[in-house]
Amino acid sequence: MSQNEPVTYTRLSNNAESISRIKELNKLFASAFEDKTTYLGNKPSDDYLKSLLSKEHIIVCVAIIDEKIVGGLVAYVMDKCEQERSEVYIYDLAVDSQHLRQRIATNLIYFLKQEALKSGAWIAFIQADPVDSPAVNLYDTLGKREEVYHFDLLLDD
Repeated sequence: MSQNEPVTYTRLSNNAESISRIKELNKLFASAFEDKTTYLGNKPSDDYLKSLLSKEHIIVCVAIIDEKIVGGLVAYVMDKCEQERSEVYIYDLAVDSQHLRQRIATNLIYFLKQEALKSGAWIAFIQADPVDSPAVNLYDTLGKREEVYHFDLLLDD
């Protein structure tokens, strides 16, 4: 595919087309993250996805070329207690391997920033594994790096 193909960026909403799109995005995540169990193993119902996409605090953005999703992200708006503001956490971000190095991830983040501003957020943030140098390099160009530790706290202990 040519790098000159027009890319459309959009936020998924609560409609039948978006339900189909989020399913397609999960397939992309499964492939990009090499994690079919998480993204395809226990597929959510259409009713669940419809409910999810109707929530203001969940932002799902996709990049589309020729009606095919070639990239996407899922972000969560978190209201803060210390001030009347919110932050946006980008949880998943991936681009189809055939469309890497075409600024799709960068443009998805720029698109998300516009959506985040509409929700009243003051900042967005994302994590990257240190071994994922392409992601780290990208995020270094877009923001300020913070060195933090991430801990998974199991709920059934």
